[in-house]
Amino acid sequence: MPSTRLGTAVAALATAILVPLVGATTSTAAEGAAEETLPPFYQAPATLPPADGDIVRSEPIRYLLDPAGVTDVAFDSTRILYRSTNRTGEPHAVSGSVLVPEAPWIGPGRRPVIGYAVGTQGVGDTCAPSRLFSESIEYEALFMAGLLARGYALAVTDYEGLGTAGMHTYMDRVSQGHAVLDAVRAAQRLPGSGLTATSPVGFYGYSQGGAAAASAAELAASYAPELKVKGSVVGAVPADLTALPGAIDGSLWAEFTWFAIAGLSASYDVDMAGYLNDAGAKMFAEISDDCVFDLFNAAFTDSREFTADGSNLEELIGVEPFRSMIADQRIGRIRPSAPVLVSHSLLDDIVPHRVGKQLATDWCDRGAKVRLSTNATPLHVGGMLNNATEVYGFFEARFAGLPATSSCWRL
Repeated sequence: MPSTRLGTAVAALATAILVPLVGATTSTAAEGAAEETLPPFYQAPATLPPADGDIVRSEPIRYLLDPAGVTDVAFDSTRILYRSTNRTGEPHAVSGSVLVPEAPWIGPGRRPVIGYAVGTQGVGDTCAPSRLFSESIEYEALFMAGLLARGYALAVTDYEGLGTAGMHTYMDRVSQGHAVLDAVRAAQRLPGSGLTATSPVGFYGYSQGGAAAASAAELAASYAPELKVKGSVVGAVPADLTALPGAIDGSLWAEFTWFAIAGLSASYDVDMAGYLNDAGAKMFAEISDDCVFDLFNAAFTDSREFTADGSNLEELIGVEPFRSMIADQRIGRIRPSAPVLVSHSLLDDIVPHRVGKQLATDWCDRGAKVRLSTNATPLHVGGMLNNATEVYGFFEARFAGLPATSSCWRL
């Protein structure tokens, strides 16, 4: 159990970096993003350090609603810029955050570090979690605080192009997985963090973060074999992107599909000009600076309103080059080397439950140890609560070296 001092600081952290979201329609951080020059911290140097996970620079984080530094009593919060590798194998700089409890670790072995993969923040640079801590709203702060209260360190990536130069490659499987893995490496190499290469590692994420954490779980053995991965918790994973347009086109969440098209077309160097009409070109330019709270800008729109030939996105991604581009993002084809808990709601209105079940089945077929936890909490947002509560028991067991249960026998 956390101490009184730690518990107070956890509450302060949640208050300091999580404010009510009801009624929010526009992210303050997104306003004026088009005219903004990247802050010096987020600008990559001409030459990056030699190894993935190496730190380019770091600085303390000050929270917007905690100018007095109340949380410093229990947490050391550091903003980092580190080296990673994108989908094509090119090195680039990624920003992120490292949060470490000040209290000594009292569990077995060394303090664990969780590669925390955030859900959809948006695609504009001001949406980066490491900036939102100090400038606006980070809606996953409460879930982060729960993990910190249990003594875990967190390595939180901003992903490729979210905060740094270039387009955020939203839903790019390889880039997101690498960013999570290299954030953990960076946390272990950060001076004063108390973490080392022997620190046990877990991955956690929901929605976009679920995809990133799942990708990290798949890629760890080949990309970062030195990490001591003990397990992963992944929720509402959009493991098969072909299922999304049919589920959310024309809904409140319609802009999320365009986030994916924008991010993947940037990663694969696909010029969208020939596929969009004038309204589509205008919309596509505008979303490049949008954060998650700007989703109302395209809410309840039909993708056919924006395409040059009147096709919808479900039809568009069925032809080249989009078909191959989307197929590349399929998660479930590589066996995770450590146990995985897959959480998904039957009532998910963004990522259909069948997608999460298929992911668990695919991993089971490849010999992984997987537990599928199905719930009936309403909506995609509601399912995040189940995911966040199940994470504690799962990681406590993994870091204690207890055997993981599997539901592969019933899938």
